[in-house]
This record gives sequence, C-alpha cells and structure tokens, in this order.
Amino acid sequence: MKIVVVGAGNVGYTVARTLSAEGRDVVIIERDAETAARLEEEQDVSVVRGNGARPAVLEKAGVVKGGDVDALIACTDRDETNLMACWLGKRAGVRQVLARVRDLEFTDTPDWAEDLGIDVLASPERSLSREIASLLRFNAAVHSSELFNGRAGSFAFRVEADSPICGMSLRELGVKYPGLGAIIVYVERGDDGFVPSGDWTARAGDLCFAVTLHERVPSLMRLFDVEHHKRLSRVIIVGGGKLGTNLAHRLSSNVPRVETTLVEKDLEKCARLAREFPDVKVINGDGMDKELMLQLGVDKANGVVAATSNDEMNVIIAALANVQEDVKTIAVVRKDVYEDLEDKLPVDVLVNPNKTLASTFLRYIRYPNSAGMLSLIDRIGAEMLEFLLRPGNPAVGKRIMDLNLRKGILIAIIKRGGKYLVPGGAEVLLEGDVISVFAMAEMMPEAMRFFKVDQA
Repeated sequence: MKIVVVGAGNVGYTVARTLSAEGRDVVIIERDAETAARLEEEQDVSVVRGNGARPAVLEKAGVVKGGDVDALIACTDRDETNLMACWLGKRAGVRQVLARVRDLEFTDTPDWAEDLGIDVLASPERSLSREIASLLRFNAAVHSSELFNGRAGSFAFRVEADSPICGMSLRELGVKYPGLGAIIVYVERGDDGFVPSGDWTARAGDLCFAVTLHERVPSLMRLFDVEHHKRLSRVIIVGGGKLGTNLAHRLSSNVPRVETTLVEKDLEKCARLAREFPDVKVINGDGMDKELMLQLGVDKANGVVAATSNDEMNVIIAALANVQEDVKTIAVVRKDVYEDLEDKLPVDVLVNPNKTLASTFLRYIRYPNSAGMLSLIDRIGAEMLEFLLRPGNPAVGKRIMDLNLRKGILIAIIKRGGKYLVPGGAEVLLEGDVISVFAMAEMMPEAMRFFKVDQA
C-alpha cells in the first residue's frame, strides 16, 4: 500500500512514522527544506520537497492518473493547501483522500467533503472539544473517548483506597452490581498493563479503562470516586482559539445550567466572540494572571481548561488552578515530550489534538471499509471496531461465551435496532447487530479475521 502524506508537522510526522513501521510505502511532501532533510535522515520514507497543493509536486510523489498511490493524507496547517491536494489527488484516481481542516465551517456539513470528492475532512478541534466536554461532565475520569456517536464511550478511572470498588474482584463486582452495565477492558497497575480476568481484584492506584453507555457513567463513577461526583456548574476556559471557542459553545449549548467563562488576551477577538456566543461570558485578560482568575471564581470552578496555542503556558495555567481540590484541570499540549511527564505534572489531564487527529487518519487507512472503527487509547495501544453482523457471519446465533475469543478481545457494546446494551457472556448475537469489539492493537487483525471484517 502506497501512501502520500502532505505536510510533515507533528501530525504528518506521526502518521508517516507509524505507517512506515507497519510496512507501508510512504512518501512525504514537505516544503520546508530543513524539515525535509531531517525526515530523510530519521525515517524510512521517501521525501519530495515542495508545495503539496501543486500538481507538479504531487506528480513527483506519484499522484498521477494511472499511478500506484492508494491514499493521500493532507495535514499541513493550511486548510486551502489540504483541500487542494486532496481534490487533485482524487482527480488523479487516488482511492482514499483525507484532509485536515481547522475552520469548523468545513466540518459543519458533509456537503463540502462530498462536493470536493474528499473521503474524510477531520477537525482535531471538534473531536477534542467533545472529549474534553466529556471529561468535565464525568470529572472523576482521566480519559474519555466516544463510541456510537456519543451514545457510549470509554472512560478511565483511578481506584482510590476508599473507593467502593477497592478490594473487590471483577467477579464480585458483577454479582454485587448486576445492573451496572459496564465492562472493564483494561487495567494499568504501576508499569504493568493487562486485560483483567474474573479473579482480578481492584487495588488502590489501579487505573481502570471501562466501556459503558453515557447514561451509566455516573453510577460507574461512584464506584471509583464518590467525592468528585458533582454536577458540572462552572468552567473556565483560557484561550479563545478554535478549540477553546468550540468547547465553550459545546458546553453552553449541550450541558444544562453550566456557567462558561472564556478568557482571551486579544481584545478584538473578545469582542467578536462575545457577539457570536452570547451565552458565554467572554473576558479580556491573561490566564496567567492569578488575581484575575480568582476574580473569575477559579476557586469555585468545577473545571479549568488551558487551551492557548502555547503548551508551556497551558501546563502552568492548569497547574496554578490545580491547587483547588475540587477542580478538574485540563491542559492542551501538542509536543510529544509531555507524554513522558503526564504522571509527574500537577495537572489532572493532558490532551493532545495532534495525536487525536493522527489516530483518526490512521484508523481510516488501516480500516477503510469500517468507518466506525475508533482508536480507543494510544496510551494502552488498544482499539475499538464497530461493525455490522451480516448474514452468514460465524458469530450470529451464538452466545458470546461460546465464541471462545482469545483473551484480550472483548465485545463491549451492542447496538440492536435503536437500543444499546453492554452484553454479558450469555448474550446471543443476532444478525443485524452492530457490535463494538475491543482488542489490543496487535490482536485487532485477528479479531477482524474472526468476524470476517474487510481490511485494507
């Protein structure tokens, strides 16, 4: 499979490095000479120097009619370049073209993608704002991602010494809470990580990744952290860029009775945002100003999100707010170096829009015929795959416990008609079910073969 990646920033670099390591033939188009030279030295990829929106440059990368390019991913920081590169790629016959777009108007309606012939228009700001909003609503969670268009999700909770679940085995949990409707799919314990068996017993410090329906999350959360189970009422967002404004709009529109404050240094931008979002309190100021943040009620807030364009500033703002015991602090970071510091910084959650976007692109390249596939958590190297059980599928008519799935492959959610359920082992799979399968990344191909799901 030959793939052309336009733009070698953080997103393009991550995508190219990952696909190359998987044995794909990768060509990167990069206009910056220094970056291109570094890529040629560090990565096993071909590099073409130039503007990826120009036909002549794309030709050098093999994007021509009758060429052998299977997919083109345009992920520069310029929407116009990405859209043009994909449009030219599709006209040349490239089967899959995917574009990064930052202006949310491009993803507000599917017409843009359809009219341009682009298979995927991905906005990291939109995806990440959904994740952050979920983290704020379910404030004991340290990770969140959506499944089935927001009806279900994966959530990570830390076991505390006084958590009701502490000292309880997975088997005991099922007996004591038969209607819980959640599956613990993975556990991190110190430097170790594993898919738990029925004998696993929760210990203080365990980080448990669970899959459940959104309406069941509050009940699940109480098993881990009773103290933080409070209604979201006040959130302060620092940074009036695309991510900050999208998050502020999402919270004020979708979360009842939440007071949302947006802090932005640029006065002209503040005036525009105040007009666009009348339900959001827009403040002109600096999130690093301790006195200002106190005046805004940071000590009474449920959540503080630092979403400026500066990673270091975001970490400091979130750390300063973290002195308040009941506030959930989230810092947006784009540099990979912060991954190694996540457990050492006084910030509750670090989120990386570049990793979110890279995961989106990778899932469409790996599973082009299964658009429901969702990369679950890069941190644990696990994935979720949503697919339809068609007639003749070997799983139809069988109980889950009788499938004899290898340990590490789990059926987490079933959509049956208009209903969603978290199945037990005795659940019989039916033709027409849409099932969500969890597996470690290296085991997902095996799961796909078992359920006869097409792969790239």
